[in-house]
Amino acid sequence: MSLADECAAATAELTIPRLLSSNAREFPDHPALTMLGDDSSTLTWGDLRRRVAAVSLGLADLGLRSGDRMLISASSRIEHWLVDLAAVHLGAVPCSAYATLSTPQLHYLAEHSKATVLVVENAEQLGRWSPVLGELPDVRAIVLIDATGVALDDARLTDLATVEAAGADRFAHDPSAFEEPWQHLTPDHPVTLLYTSGTTGDPKGVVLSHRNVLHQAVALELLLETPAHAPTVAYLPLAHIAERVLGIYIPVYRAGHVHIVSDTAQAVAALLAVRPATFFGVPRVWEKMVAALQAFLGAAEPAVRDAVAGASALALECYRLREAGQPIPAETAAQLASMDAMILKPIRAKLGLDNVTYAGSGAAPIPVDVLTFLAGIGVDVFEVWGMTETTGTATINTPDRFKLGTVGVPNVGMELTLADDGEILVRGPLICQGYLQPDGAVAPITDPDGWLATGDIGTLDEDGFLTITDRKKELLITASGKNVAPAQIENLLRTHPLIGYAVAVGDRRPYVTALVSLDEEAAPAWAAAHGIDASDPKSLAEHPAVLAEVQAAVDAANERLARPEQVKKFQVLPAALSPESGELTPTLKLKRRTISDRYADAIEDLYR
Repeated sequence: MSLADECAAATAELTIPRLLSSNAREFPDHPALTMLGDDSSTLTWGDLRRRVAAVSLGLADLGLRSGDRMLISASSRIEHWLVDLAAVHLGAVPCSAYATLSTPQLHYLAEHSKATVLVVENAEQLGRWSPVLGELPDVRAIVLIDATGVALDDARLTDLATVEAAGADRFAHDPSAFEEPWQHLTPDHPVTLLYTSGTTGDPKGVVLSHRNVLHQAVALELLLETPAHAPTVAYLPLAHIAERVLGIYIPVYRAGHVHIVSDTAQAVAALLAVRPATFFGVPRVWEKMVAALQAFLGAAEPAVRDAVAGASALALECYRLREAGQPIPAETAAQLASMDAMILKPIRAKLGLDNVTYAGSGAAPIPVDVLTFLAGIGVDVFEVWGMTETTGTATINTPDRFKLGTVGVPNVGMELTLADDGEILVRGPLICQGYLQPDGAVAPITDPDGWLATGDIGTLDEDGFLTITDRKKELLITASGKNVAPAQIENLLRTHPLIGYAVAVGDRRPYVTALVSLDEEAAPAWAAAHGIDASDPKSLAEHPAVLAEVQAAVDAANERLARPEQVKKFQVLPAALSPESGELTPTLKLKRRTISDRYADAIEDLYR
């Protein structure tokens, strides 16, 4: 039986409620959810299901029905998991909204989804909704997780504690009211609605099924060796497909223990506390780790640096052998084991990565230099690629089969081909059900043969490994007609620790230029080491020493680029790019149109 057949067989009857019921029965005392830093918050699988039952019946009393959409506007916290799973048991479709969305964006989501219930975290989040609540006739109830400071003077307003208490009372008197509805759900019933972050245009509502998300969970279990009931860290927003899969669906499938981090900035601190067996990081997380380690080693004694360099060289030698599918000589393996225990593992321990057996990166391109540095300390970070529409990982590198600089081979059951223009086409069981339409219908997103045109451009090597070269719509075509992939240029520039983000510019222009944003953490540290006042970001961005260092980074990148791709001029921006300022998506991808509009004058100056 092939792995694809195993996945199909395993997911033939599975739904999230069926798995939660099984976990509560087989592992009632195993921990399921913990808010990081508060062990008293831990819910076991038995506790979790009882509370889900209560919240589910409470939501039903508010009128939430099978097929309804429910919007959740809250940070990562246990209640977010509770209301999400509770809605799923009713056959309703939960949708988490990014915390950084503006009021007009929230309005769009509610209007487009025709959500009947809103779950809002607190008074602050309610304030974002308040200007448009009167324009949402489909919303029948608004549930506040924390009602502190909120006057419940709107007939639709209530608080989660009241909802849960009413549901718990109903469950105690009639458990069948909870147990019966979910048993009618099939693997093809929608399990969640996710809105793409929208680098351009309005976001699209991606509808995923139980089969989609559980195929992903089963596939990853078949490909990766991880311990049962493994502790994990959930630090990304639940509006992100990666956290949906890693923070909800895989733990439900494997009865894992999720440690919830409310602030993404605390990811590294969470690693130190939890020391998980697996960890998925978006590129910026890995880049910040590398920058911190490079700063640490730069300040270390020469003997320490030399010892790390020697151990790192040996680790990379073994990494290259494994990448090539070649055996590691026994003597070399023994030497590495000794050096790893003495030198590299303590370094990994400083990051909380000493127990990690699989580390992944995705959501955006990651510089190869970052992956190489991490491999040199014994952290093999494997790139994956996919989209919300492919339930996350469509291609994957694994410890048994990987190539540096690629995003791997098709995930279990997935097929991949390239169109004539290099666009990546995929099909298989991870393709979503489609896009939600304003009338409630779900429109398929594939062609008649089942192929999804992803919008990404790539190449396939002779072994079937995929390399992403750019987004189809983000190719720069210079005035001389040269096609230039901005991501390649930007990745090379970002290998310098001083640079947080880089934006390549050059469409219909005579040459390529770049906007550069300094790293919020590395830049002040670099300035302090060079005796430069970093208190004023604008002055720092204009300092001659900083400009000279950025120029050196540009020169180094240009050495690795073809002439039409080389950056001729650059401008260091006075402030960091961020989701809060609207220049990055919540998943930290560049919003090129926003950046181009906001810095139009700076761009024009680069061509004068």
